[in-house]
Formats: sequence, C-alpha cells, structure tokens
Amino acid sequence: MNHPDTTTLFSPITLGTLSLPNRVVMAPMTRMACEQHIPGEANAAYYARRAAGGVGLIITECTFVDHPAANAYPGAPAFYGDAALAGWRKVVEAVHAAGGRILPQLWHAGPMRTPGVPPHPAEPAVGPVATQQEDGTAVVGMSRKDMEAVVQAFAQAAGDARSLGFDGMEIHGAHSFLIDQFLWAESNRRGDTYGGAVENRVRFAVDIVSAVRAAVGPDFPIVFRYSQWKQGDYAARIAHSPAELEAILLPLAAAGVDIFHPSTRRFWEPAFEDSPLSLAAWTRRLTGKPVIAVGSVGIDQPLDLAIFEGASISNQPTPITTLEAALARGEFDLVAVGRALLGDAAWANKIRAGQLDAIHPFSSEALAQLA
Repeated sequence: MNHPDTTTLFSPITLGTLSLPNRVVMAPMTRMACEQHIPGEANAAYYARRAAGGVGLIITECTFVDHPAANAYPGAPAFYGDAALAGWRKVVEAVHAAGGRILPQLWHAGPMRTPGVPPHPAEPAVGPVATQQEDGTAVVGMSRKDMEAVVQAFAQAAGDARSLGFDGMEIHGAHSFLIDQFLWAESNRRGDTYGGAVENRVRFAVDIVSAVRAAVGPDFPIVFRYSQWKQGDYAARIAHSPAELEAILLPLAAAGVDIFHPSTRRFWEPAFEDSPLSLAAWTRRLTGKPVIAVGSVGIDQPLDLAIFEGASISNQPTPITTLEAALARGEFDLVAVGRALLGDAAWANKIRAGQLDAIHPFSSEALAQLA
C-alpha cells in the first residue's frame, strides 16, 4: 500500500498557550468505567496509552460538574470532590509523562439524565422548560437560580482543571445535553431572555463561557463543543443557515472560546445547502478561531447510537486522503479521532508510518475489554 501523505496532519501547531506536536486529537468518548465516579489507575493508563500512541491532544470522556442533576450515566467520572480530583491529577501526570496534552470535557446531562443514577439518585432531570420525555421521565424547568448554580459549577470545575495541571478544558454544548437544549429552538421554549430568538438561546452558554473565562484567566484554552444533530434526531439543526450559525458562535467567541469543536457524523459533509463547506469549515470561516473537525475519521461507518443499545458494530480502517486535503486547505486546524483510537491506541503512529494494514479495527464487542 502506498504511504499516504500526512504532512499537515502530523505537523506541529501552537494555539495560544497550547503547543501540540501534531493535529490528532482523541475525541471525548463516554466509557462509564469509573468506579464510584472516581478515575483510577486503569483510567490513567487508558489515556496515557493513546498519548504514547501518537495522539497530540486528548479530550477526556464527559465529566460531570458539581450539580445534583448533572450526571446521566453509571460509572461516569465526576469532576469535583477530593477523591475524583486526585484521580484526575494522576491522569494528567500519566498523559504528560507519555508526552501528551490533555483537556477535561466538562458536562451537564440536562434532560438526558435518568432519575436513579448516582451520586444523587433522587434528583430529577432539568432542562430549559418543564417537559416529559418519551420514556415518561419528567424534566423540571430551570429557574434563573438553577441556571446560576450550573454556571458556577462549570466555573469551579474549570478552575480546578487549571489547578490540576490540565492543558485547557472543553465545555460540552452538544448532543442533546443541557447547554445544547438551550441552543436548540425545538427544546428551548422559554419566555424570558434565555429563550426565543437565537441571541437569547445562546445566552446561557455565553454565561457559562464568561464565568469559566473569569475562573481560569486569559491564557487557559477553552474549547466549546457543539452539534447540529441530537440524540435520536440526526436531522436536527440549531442553525439553518450560516447567518444563524454566526449568531450563535460569535457571542461565544467574544465570551472567551478559543477553539470550536463542531461534532458531526461525517466530517466532510456539507453543512448547508448551496455550499460544499463542512460544519468545521463554516465554523472556521465565521469565527476565525481554530477548529477541531470530527466525524468518522479513519473508519468506514458513521456514528450510530445503536452502539449504546447493545448492537454489534465493527468499523474497518480507511485512508485519510480527504482529511489531509481539507487540513492542507485550512478548512480546520485539528482532527478528533474517536472509535479508530478505541480500536487501536497506536492508530496515530501507524497512520504516520503508513501502516494502515496493521491497524486493529474497532468493534463494539471489544468495548468491555477495552484498554
């Protein structure tokens, strides 16, 4: 097999205070593998192995902030409390020792929470407005006091991330979770200044970014992840045009976002009609900020939520010619890799060496034994 051109993918880049040896990012992927919500030695080894395998930047799985309704998954890691933060410090040390850089992804589940999940099993799910989910779960509409508590929880977690030695942090504003529910017109039916017009729907996210920026200072990198698609609705849109997208992204950039991370199923697909530009490319054009592209990088099938429902899924390695070309054109700056890195911790090093045939494919059956 011919050695593919990966000149841009494996070129170094400096984004503010974040200096990376290459453009490969480990995408955040929920594993539910933390006992008592505390990362341990196995979690540190899992991330360090990807750093040693050639990944330039690691973004952790979603970690829930210190709010009673924030968590949705058994085994998800917390990002508060002495024990959890001590565990995260060891993760950072292990990744740095392997030559990597790492950011925590800070998260609030919002309406996606199922009551009964620890560490606060009696706590109901919360969202922009009171609703009832398809499974009958009641979602409590948030008051302004509730919203402020969440804002402060994100700010506290961000400050802790800096104190622990992380290289930056990411705010999870995608995939039907709390912040995304405010951004989407279909789920945000509030009648106050946080609902309705797009400039109101983005206000809660801006409040969080502003509080985080105040907590970490001017030089600590802030990444913001967002998506058009929702869990169970791949056709959903928070922005139906470049102008609507600009109205969401520019206030976030002004509030302190340094890097955007638009989540898509296929990184190369056009974001809007009448333009071939992807969502990552549009984000780069509209904001002028660095952008992380993501979606089916290096594998032959897009994300399917059936993986979380026990379905059998296998992905085979694929060339990255299209990816390298888009990077070289400056459509985005970094590339997040998900399942390919679950299948093979050394994916980045093997791609760099042109060893596509040596890459171990991803399969859902292997997740339980994942190292």
